[in-house]
Amino acid sequence: MNPLQFELDRLYGLGASAAHGAAPAAAQGVRALVLELRPPAGWAQLSSVWTGVQSDLGFPPPAIAVSGVDALQLWFSLASPTSPSAGELFLQGLRARYLPHVGSTHVRLIADAAQLPSAPPLETSPDRWSAFVAPDLASVFADTPWLDLPPTGEGQATLLRALEPIRQVAFEAALSQLSVIEEVPADLKLSGLPKVATSEQGGADAERFLRGVMNDESVPMALRIEAAKGLLGHSKRS
Repeated sequence: MNPLQFELDRLYGLGASAAHGAAPAAAQGVRALVLELRPPAGWAQLSSVWTGVQSDLGFPPPAIAVSGVDALQLWFSLASPTSPSAGELFLQGLRARYLPHVGSTHVRLIADAAQLPSAPPLETSPDRWSAFVAPDLASVFADTPWLDLPPTGEGQATLLRALEPIRQVAFEAALSQLSVIEEVPADLKLSGLPKVATSEQGGADAERFLRGVMNDESVPMALRIEAAKGLLGHSKRS
């Protein structure tokens, strides 16, 4: 494993497969989440996400990449695998907080391993390369999000070597802080659980069920947070 492959594996769980453009296995969840912006949105908008996750959420900086085609990207590294549903929630929260005025056709949120773009560097067409880029150079590629020459593997590895993954506790806290639980996917909603969980059910059984979900560490964090909100609402009505 060369230095670049080592860093891709350390940060995103991609490893040697990245050298062949292969997507990571999804069985154990995902460790790479990508937020992509296309023109007319560019670094002016994406930089608000890059700085915001550091100042507001206490995250290490995500990697910045040019897609080699028509987009700028932020690559978020997770220390522990998460489900695509939780990853989607996280990216939706970032979009809602930092990119509320960017149209949906200009934003792509990628939390599914099967849809993850091939990790840079990659020649996307003649004389156009995807690549990780330094923060102080990102604005240079706003209109031309590609490199004309192939970046060196050592240079790419050096950029990634300075980055750290987001720890699980910080990621879970961010899901709560971003307040995206109203948009939980169907497979995480309390409405998809036994009827006793609904707010209309009322009574001690509903409260007991909600409290059990909230305290169960095996339940996805997004669902536990929603259960806590449901429990709070139940208590106010009691």
